Amino acid sequence: MGRTEGMLTVEELRAAVGAGAIDTVLLAMTDMQGRLQGKRLSARYFLEEVLHHGAEACNYLLAVDVDMATVDGYAMSSWDRGYGDFVLRPDLATLRAVPWHEGTVLVLADLAWEGGDPVVASPRQVLRRQLDRLAERGWTAFAGTELEFLVFRDTYEEAWRRGYADLTPANQYNVDYSMLGTARVEPLLRRVRNAMAGAGMYVESAKGECNLGQHEIAFRYADALTTCDNHVIYKTGAKEIAAQDGMSLTFMAKYDEREGNSCHIHLSLRGADGTPVMAGPGEHGFSPVMSHFLSGLIACLPELTLLFAPNINSYKRFVPGSFAPTAVAWGRDNRTCALRVVGHDASLRVENRVPGGDVNPYLAIAAMIAAGLHGIERELPLEPAFEGNAYASDKPRVPLTLPAVARLFGESKVARAAFGDEVVEHYLNAARVEVEAFSAAVTDWERKRGFERL
Repeated sequence: MGRTEGMLTVEELRAAVGAGAIDTVLLAMTDMQGRLQGKRLSARYFLEEVLHHGAEACNYLLAVDVDMATVDGYAMSSWDRGYGDFVLRPDLATLRAVPWHEGTVLVLADLAWEGGDPVVASPRQVLRRQLDRLAERGWTAFAGTELEFLVFRDTYEEAWRRGYADLTPANQYNVDYSMLGTARVEPLLRRVRNAMAGAGMYVESAKGECNLGQHEIAFRYADALTTCDNHVIYKTGAKEIAAQDGMSLTFMAKYDEREGNSCHIHLSLRGADGTPVMAGPGEHGFSPVMSHFLSGLIACLPELTLLFAPNINSYKRFVPGSFAPTAVAWGRDNRTCALRVVGHDASLRVENRVPGGDVNPYLAIAAMIAAGLHGIERELPLEPAFEGNAYASDKPRVPLTLPAVARLFGESKVARAAFGDEVVEHYLNAARVEVEAFSAAVTDWERKRGFERL
């Protein structure tokens, strides 16, 4: 196969730096919230020092809330431990151009402690552990993520000053599949698509969605780690490009009372020779692996929902008739179910419809693999496919609050066996921080209801 456009080798980077075409290297890690954090390095310093030795960053990057506030309860990082460093080790397979910034390339990092041990609670490492479990069976996971977002004509600074209220959406009506509606923001969508292609991603398409100003850009599936890397780079890049164009966009799960932003995750498995292992002679064209994998997803979905829906706002999406799931069920091409099976033969895959646009893809895909392996190891039988409207069914419900899923996650034997106690306790604390912050906040909704009338 030929080289992917936008991806670079170290030798190509050296040549570009020598020619004066590249002067900046972004060294980035993914934090718990799925954001890129890191440093802008001079290209010379990267090549002479960081390439060989890595770079340091404060370990509080995996122990803060979304506001970057230091919070209690994390074993790895605290005032008592002195908020020391961990090491960002560049993964050179991720080195790529960043077309929306002049003279800039980006490389993602894996996290290690000073002695060389991996930081096991880092999202990329959580996924790597589950990929290693698949590799022991000779399997590779392939994934695709479908991120929706809302576009506004306001800048991020204007949105901040307005308290994110009374913003102007890029479209004034439902533009789902509308060619006219997407044309209204095509300059932005086209720039994002082309920039991501120039950063090594395979862009498939863009389409309008249901909420006002809502759109989706779809990318070609890849191995799970590459998909997650592309996901977080795209998410940051799209925001940066929108800001450069005097606009803003949000991936938050539920911005208003209309349709939320989803992140449907498609997952399949292949053998060492590239053949699909989910397709087979069984009912629905399933192999035993597929049947057990899907059974594991159904069995474990409630207790692993924390990794699919990590924020208070995540649970506002789960509304009947909204295309966000409320029933823990699977169906063949049935969008009312939490798990939708699509494709045939080599394209057979499971789509997890629970995650929203705020999901951390590394953690969500790791959870799907852990659940699927639980089903395979125990040969769990597969329940019949659900037919009809799952919103109106008596199937078990997707958990509806963050405190509820945090309790289930903490009690989950599957989570502790798959991820280890350190990881489970780390993300339980993140949920506790989120719940406590929300509980202490006084919202606009409360003031409107209570200022005069209560």
